Amino acid sequence: MDLYLGIDFGTSGARGVAIDEKASIQAEVRYPFEDLPVAMMLNYWQQALLALLEQIPQELRRKIKAIAINGTSSTVLLVDAAGKPIDAPLLYNDARGSSVLNDLKSVAPPNHTVLSATSSLSKLIWMQQLPSFSQARYFLHQADWLGFLLHGYLGISDYHNALKLGYDVEELKYPQWMEKLQIPIQLPRILPPGTPVAELRSEIADNFGFRPDCLVCTGTTDSIAAFLASGAKLPGEAVTSLGSTLVVKLLSRTRIEDARYGIYSHRLGKLWLTGGASNTGGAVLQKFFSNSELVSLSREIDASQTSGLDYYPLLKAGDRFPINDPHLPPRLEPRPENPVEFLHGLLESIARIETKGYELLQKMGADKLTRVYTAGGGAANHTWTAIRKQYLKVPVIASKYTEAAYGTALLAMGKVGKETGTSKCDECGECDECGR
Repeated sequence: MDLYLGIDFGTSGARGVAIDEKASIQAEVRYPFEDLPVAMMLNYWQQALLALLEQIPQELRRKIKAIAINGTSSTVLLVDAAGKPIDAPLLYNDARGSSVLNDLKSVAPPNHTVLSATSSLSKLIWMQQLPSFSQARYFLHQADWLGFLLHGYLGISDYHNALKLGYDVEELKYPQWMEKLQIPIQLPRILPPGTPVAELRSEIADNFGFRPDCLVCTGTTDSIAAFLASGAKLPGEAVTSLGSTLVVKLLSRTRIEDARYGIYSHRLGKLWLTGGASNTGGAVLQKFFSNSELVSLSREIDASQTSGLDYYPLLKAGDRFPINDPHLPPRLEPRPENPVEFLHGLLESIARIETKGYELLQKMGADKLTRVYTAGGGAANHTWTAIRKQYLKVPVIASKYTEAAYGTALLAMGKVGKETGTSKCDECGECDECGR
């Protein structure tokens, strides 16, 4: 029996899920992240990756046929010719690229996805100012570098991660306007997500007891992996990932791109996965409450009543979607003395941001929202779900599988429809009409 391993590098930890040929879970492993300085993260990521491999039962490692990895979108780094990082990475929400936006606007088409302070391309242009840039040979996304650690080939990415680098996911090539930037280092070669790159490095296969022909595939982003895991399949169905941040993705027949609002669309077969990512979310909640407090206090909230509080919960200034403003100030006042009331106001406010996001996508031409699946840690909060239902006014249900690593395991297996071209829809047989 062949197994397929998906590895998820999210904002709060790394996880692994191994599935069999029937997509049934055979093993789940996890490695929670500590709160570390950014300068220490690369070594920590490598440690986490190897720890996940070691946690998988030895008898299952010998059966793993393919591995794929997802990472946080627009978390990027520079490496030298040997793949060694030359500086600290820039994380998904790092907005230092705002200082180069005017230069980028003179080259990129109006309202393009890259015209964001946190886009991969903005970060790359900003990085060119670093003293260490002269040592750089490759620009990689988090998932690209982690994949390199397993297969040993540099300069390879997937078109989900590369979207915010400027890669044209409709024409499947870098656009001509990027040539005007005269980027002096190697941009990644782009492959479809789930494409086999090479066999697992022999030293890793030998050390951990993997089969020698185990393949390492191109990956995806964490939010797309969560979508693939969810069970959503029809235009109008959406997935909200309630993790450290808030990410919404709506399956649509129309591609929407508008950097003014932080909206972008990923290619998913013949359909488009349109959406955006907000800096609000669970990280704000955890600033004020422990996990146990979130559980106990949520139970005391009457979801049928409104809190009367209007917040914009952020850890620091700046949001990406549905308001794309790197200077947007957090709004967390007034703060009631009663922690139940304060939590109620926070949950409501995040629900309003989510609703505004979906309303904006539909206003811009996406399919009408019909159902929302929920992934991430927030999916377990039933009070929050009840509040969100009132605002979204469509069914809100937990994803079939809530772990992004499960979606990435499907990618490794090649069972994500037209995305890898290996399976057909159970209903229409072709995946062209119903979106599966």
